[in-house]
Amino acid sequence: MASNSNSKELEINERIRDKEVRLIGADGQQMGVMSPRDALRLAQERDLDLVKVAPQAKPPVCKILDYGKYRFEMQKKEKEARKNQKVVELKEIRLSLNIDTNDFNTKVNQALKFLQQGHKVKVSIRFRGREMAHTNLGIDVEKRFAEALEGKAVIDKQPKLEGRSMMMFLSPSPNK
Repeated sequence: MASNSNSKELEINERIRDKEVRLIGADGQQMGVMSPRDALRLAQERDLDLVKVAPQAKPPVCKILDYGKYRFEMQKKEKEARKNQKVVELKEIRLSLNIDTNDFNTKVNQALKFLQQGHKVKVSIRFRGREMAHTNLGIDVEKRFAEALEGKAVIDKQPKLEGRSMMMFLSPSPNK
């Protein structure tokens, strides 16, 4: 079982060592301030657990509940929250120095599709052989690519040569 940080932090039953705690019953009703021993006894009478839900409060707040069920509910909520997070992927578009106009436009349209889906795009050019002598042409191709996507993408990282590859990073324009 994967232990989440939330269940690790919660103190239950005999682990609660405060002088006094504010108790909330299983039905959500305030039961007042008392010693943890008395609160634990009340919880055990109902076959439930005493769980410290707000340790930073003065006095700490404890609640009578079924800890196993509570942990299950918390894990379910965390799983739901993770499911609703948008994962931004990095998509790569590879260009070449002597790319044809139609190929170029196809790559621009592909990048546009990725950007509309909310993904970041890495535009790369691989220099082969004597092409290394003409890295300035690679910068021109990548700049032209960025201009073709103007208004729809912003440049995160300007074209930069790393080894035999030149890379530029684009992300979706915020004013869509």
